[in-house]
Amino acid sequence: MTRVVFLLVPGVILLDLAGPAQVFSSVSTAQAPYDLSYVAEQRSIRSAQGLPLEASLEWPELSRDDVILVPGWRAPLHPGSGALAEPTLARLREHHAAGGAVASVCSGALTLGRAGLLDGRRCTTHHDVQEELARRYPRARVVPDVLFTEDDRVITSAGIASGIDMALHLVAVRHGPGAAARVARDMVVFARRNGDAPQLSALLRHRSHLDELVHRVQDVIDEGFDRPLPLARLADIVRASPRTVTRAFTDATGLTPLRYQQALRRERAEHLIAHGATVEAAARAVGFDDARMLRRLRHTPY
Repeated sequence: MTRVVFLLVPGVILLDLAGPAQVFSSVSTAQAPYDLSYVAEQRSIRSAQGLPLEASLEWPELSRDDVILVPGWRAPLHPGSGALAEPTLARLREHHAAGGAVASVCSGALTLGRAGLLDGRRCTTHHDVQEELARRYPRARVVPDVLFTEDDRVITSAGIASGIDMALHLVAVRHGPGAAARVARDMVVFARRNGDAPQLSALLRHRSHLDELVHRVQDVIDEGFDRPLPLARLADIVRASPRTVTRAFTDATGLTPLRYQQALRRERAEHLIAHGATVEAAARAVGFDDARMLRRLRHTPY
């Protein structure tokens, strides 16, 4: 079971918290068990929207597979806003040093900065907070105009609804694009991203269009990317001709359906290899007969 701990501060923005919480809650009911915890330095937290929240004062035991996520609080940032004690910041550092992931939404990036986790790393935050983040933490590499970034298990998002995109990306990387696509459909959102961040999920990178036919084709590929999916079968499922599917898909994503499927396979295989799988085992897990095609794809730009 993966645990996600939301670290709350007074004035927390409800959507910064609720968006990612809904994503992880939805994937938990689908196939991957997640346990969500809410901790703070005081038991009662008043949100920016006035809704009172109750949090735990006790931290659960965490493993390297778990995530600590810091939602943001309302800008402009008053002196002392979002302040956390040094023992809390130390928990963030220790979790990351042990191999765990830490994430933030909106001004929550300031907390990661206070913990020293943004030094030398790509990061982002809400456009109203970017200059302040860069001023306070000059060693951070603040990236404007992107929904989220990931750098060495430090994940930051732009704020408000972008926390959903960030959480979907984490689900796609950990459990495959099909799981993320199912959650996105359940939440009635497009899996999407913007900006120039090539290290991010292929699932999100090619979902920024508005072509409903292509979204339906992608849904099918996302669900079965590790199985053979002939073009004729895809076309039959979405009730269009193979020629129409190929033309629309290429216009919307810049890839053919086969190349998109290969991108998903490669990305999932890279995740498995990074977590200790051999190239051969990873290749078979994502649907290749052997490792030769995977080795070829790992050296092919998309």
